[in-house]
Amino acid sequence: MQRQRSTKIVATLGPASSTPETIAQLCGAGADVFRLNFSHGEHADHLARLRMIREVEGELGTPIGVIADLQGPKIRVGEIAGGGAELAAGGDFRLDLTDLPGSAERAPLPHPEVFAALEDGMEILVDDGRIRLSVAAAGADFADCRVVTGGQLTNRKGVNLPQAVLPLGPMTAKDQEDLRFAMEAGVDWLALSFVQRPEDVAEARRLVAGRAAVMAKIEKPAALGRIDEIVEQADAIMVARGDLGVELPVEEVPALQKHLVRTARRAGKPVVVATQMLESMVNSPMPTRAEVSDVATAVYDGADAVMLSAETASGEHPVAAVEVMDRVADRVEHDPGYRAIMDAEHADPEATPADAITAAARQVAETLSATAIVTYTTSGSTALRAARERPAVPTLVLTPSLITARRLAVAWGLYCVHSADASGFTDMVDRACRVAAERGLAAPGDRLVITAGVPFGTPGATNSLRIAWVPPSAG
Repeated sequence: MQRQRSTKIVATLGPASSTPETIAQLCGAGADVFRLNFSHGEHADHLARLRMIREVEGELGTPIGVIADLQGPKIRVGEIAGGGAELAAGGDFRLDLTDLPGSAERAPLPHPEVFAALEDGMEILVDDGRIRLSVAAAGADFADCRVVTGGQLTNRKGVNLPQAVLPLGPMTAKDQEDLRFAMEAGVDWLALSFVQRPEDVAEARRLVAGRAAVMAKIEKPAALGRIDEIVEQADAIMVARGDLGVELPVEEVPALQKHLVRTARRAGKPVVVATQMLESMVNSPMPTRAEVSDVATAVYDGADAVMLSAETASGEHPVAAVEVMDRVADRVEHDPGYRAIMDAEHADPEATPADAITAAARQVAETLSATAIVTYTTSGSTALRAARERPAVPTLVLTPSLITARRLAVAWGLYCVHSADASGFTDMVDRACRVAAERGLAAPGDRLVITAGVPFGTPGATNSLRIAWVPPSAG
């Protein structure tokens, strides 16, 4: 399971990938973390998949992270008479709270909170922006609109409001029930959809109560104005380009992706780039050249992880999709230009002993041509500091916490091993050399750079650095 790349791969599970054999094949192809999408499927389905992941994890002996992705407050129109109606550009159209079936002149929108946020001139996007409406007048229970872009409106299509900050809680009743289930099941990450403000993340953290790490999905323009506060509240972010590309002009998304990746990296928080990365592989065994370039761009940007959605959940070629992503990431990371970007863009260390030691470990590893950095951690904070440095060599993470090892599976360049903490300096060096040799990260005679906290086992106390040579007996 030792990868030749540092960028991680997140694969979504679904009907196409819900057997232990397929999950094992996905791991073998390069998947490091699995996503359970709570927009689809029943709790029993997700629990069965989680148990399969844990079974494969035990067989491989490598910690695997699991993300529970909540659906979030998805806004949809109601039913349309006859199943659909054609909206003509330039015509008038009303949205209202009545439950009567819609037509070419009006449609039900059973979301009073939307009408409370609308103002004259705001844009309403329906069906991923295929239909565009401009608000002419709005009240507590209606919005009279002009059809800017017409088209066929069918039942239950999604609605986006890029210019409005909706007075919605961070989670629906369904989300809260899904959250309770996910925490009881034992997932490692909770992904929170449609985050608009840092208070949304704080509310999720309160409900999670430390049982999982919280990942904020950035897909609403409202989140961009407070992104630093959101990143501070979250344990990681996801650049969810699907809805982001609907609510903003598509030409703005690439620059925003780079900005969000840089923001997360400066904060030392993992960042996942997601949505339509290899979309054509849902049906095709080969991706388009544009999709390959898209994956490569996310890797060059320095993302911690890239994610597959329908490609592995419902596609015809789930394992092939992971293999392609693995090959692209590996090739990019072996480009000399990639290393130049990582060296130029890593964040300055904070004025703390832990940051100073971690930055020094990267510099010492480069100066001495060490083959790996070994980090002892309990909470995971030291390992995330190491990932933020984007060193040129792998980082072996030894932790007595299996929960921490699983959460760190999404972070750049970290190779996590569940291991007892060191009992002293001699044990620290011996254990690091032995595990590095056993896992193929070092050979006898190689140098290792080792960081740890003294007293051993104290979370967040990284204050020591050792240089070690792997002895002939290691491994």
